[in-house]
Amino acid sequence: MRVVLQEVIKASVTIDEKLFSSINKGYLLLVSFTHDDNEDIVSEMALKISKLRIFMDKDGKTNLSLSDIGGEILSVSQFTLYADVKHGNRPSFTNCMEQKSANNLYKFFNSSLRNLGFNVSTGIFGADMKVELINDGPFTLALDSNDLLK
Repeated sequence: MRVVLQEVIKASVTIDEKLFSSINKGYLLLVSFTHDDNEDIVSEMALKISKLRIFMDKDGKTNLSLSDIGGEILSVSQFTLYADVKHGNRPSFTNCMEQKSANNLYKFFNSSLRNLGFNVSTGIFGADMKVELINDGPFTLALDSNDLLK
């Protein structure tokens, strides 16, 4: 599982030229799955994200978590995070989980974050989405379950 986490002042998803969802201060999560991902991995990733302390405290140190600041989450499916560009110039997507299973894990991931107490907005899995954000910092992390859950 891969997640690109961006600290945002605000973020939104537009589909078919209509605002679909939006958040204020919090995380924009771009979420992707590969073949061996499962609910245990997804649960651990959700828990890790919930505990990250990347927001500035009054002393300018990254000591505050998303719950500490009352932040929100915008979760967007992004299968291209598993693109392979080692050979040639056209990405291969053979490392991406097939659509039905990935959609099920995406729903489970968002549910896991909600069960941890967060307000989670989403895009639509597989839709042509326009994502807008105002990155704060910018502060961006690339999280990979292979690195986090050893």
